[in-house]
Amino acid sequence: MPRVSWRNTRDTYGWVAMILHWLTALMIFAMFGLGLWMRTLGYYDPWYHAAPALHKSAGMLLLLLLLLRWLWRVVNVRPALIGAPWERQLALSVHRLHYLLLFALMITGYLIPTAEGVGIEIFDWVTVPALMVLSKPVTEAVGLLHRDLAWAVMALATLHAAAALMHHFRRHDMTLRRMLGMPQD
Repeated sequence: MPRVSWRNTRDTYGWVAMILHWLTALMIFAMFGLGLWMRTLGYYDPWYHAAPALHKSAGMLLLLLLLLRWLWRVVNVRPALIGAPWERQLALSVHRLHYLLLFALMITGYLIPTAEGVGIEIFDWVTVPALMVLSKPVTEAVGLLHRDLAWAVMALATLHAAAALMHHFRRHDMTLRRMLGMPQD
């Protein structure tokens, strides 16, 4: 079985790209679930303050991970996309839209808790400073946008996963296998 390189090649992803991809995906789904769950908490629930603190801290780490992933993508070759020209263009558009939505989600997620000029404490390690103060109506609009962006990211992630599974089970090509580090046939 061929060894997976740490860097991408024209044919496959390297282990760094694979780890960044799957770790990002896991965190995105966990953050979405946490966000949904914390909206159900009552004021006297022990997690009422802890869940949002966890969500903010993990969100800032996810932003850092997303930046690392994007930088790794910029300095690395991208494996050739598989499929008809329209499929390759669609895949590229979906990847770009995912980055755009994720960065917008992270920015709105940063703006909500910092709207009153207070920074975000990341697991009591470091504080990310607030860059501006927002009015209450603007903060509420940003909160609604954050919610809608989260749902859009989930819809796009579902489409992305469905396309990968279609390539694997219907087309029997290497699209999914190379992101899992599996050898080519």
